[in-house]
Amino acid sequence: MNKDLSLRSLLGSTSLPRNEAYILMAYVLNKHYQLPRSTLVSRDEMELDGLALEEWQSLESRRLNGEPVAYLIGKRGFHNIELQVAPGVLIPRPETELLVDIALQEIKRLEGKVKHPNILDLGTGSGAIALSIANEASHTQVIATDQSTEALSIAKLNAKFLGLETRIEFAQGSWYEALKEDVMFDVILSNPPYIANQDPHLNQGDLRFEPIDALTDHSTGLSCLEAIIIGCPMHLKPGGLIAVEHGFDQSDAVVGLMKTAGLVDIQVHRDLAYHPRVVSARK
Repeated sequence: MNKDLSLRSLLGSTSLPRNEAYILMAYVLNKHYQLPRSTLVSRDEMELDGLALEEWQSLESRRLNGEPVAYLIGKRGFHNIELQVAPGVLIPRPETELLVDIALQEIKRLEGKVKHPNILDLGTGSGAIALSIANEASHTQVIATDQSTEALSIAKLNAKFLGLETRIEFAQGSWYEALKEDVMFDVILSNPPYIANQDPHLNQGDLRFEPIDALTDHSTGLSCLEAIIIGCPMHLKPGGLIAVEHGFDQSDAVVGLMKTAGLVDIQVHRDLAYHPRVVSARK
């Protein structure tokens, strides 16, 4: 046996972090042999054939050059669902699950008062927020918007893949301009581009490979948040909830925008790292 080609040897000699190496190798095993991830432990003496080895080496090299794991394997888990992702959309982050949790809590609060709560997800990207809500709360009516045709095509594919295409409506356009009718919403959610255009993080790590328009507003980082917050009273039902994700240092500015928009019951929500990550408020 050529030990150099065994799973044990390949995983032991890679410069990749262990968790990333396992994810990529599991992808290779599934794609080439239809084998489960457990093979990495139960059959670690197994050797890769030529094609599989070539794929592993390509994935390993691309990841070492900084390409995000989610783009390399084409998927990312998010709040009880798995999403297809590609370079045309932002990779869903665990912090954004906070928006989904806030929305689901509000939907539960509306039980017995509103039969089919209307939910709006502005700038849906891969569909992460909208599809998570549609998946968990089957009685909701969800509209998801995005300016990017590429993002919407990926979101629609995800809806189909998850069997949720009849439960969600997609609309193209910039924020509220995408809405065709005067629908009033119980909940408005958004994870907009909020990184300032000069932020050095844009040139680091995974962000280098993600769509720039989904990361930054090409300004101060607050212009998209401002458009969403200032415009929301026209589209929220009385007592309706808006919740937006923001940068770790933007909480005070976002609270200020909420006050300017005349919103009440303003609350700051922290992510798992205890950073202020979402601000919610009511009309």
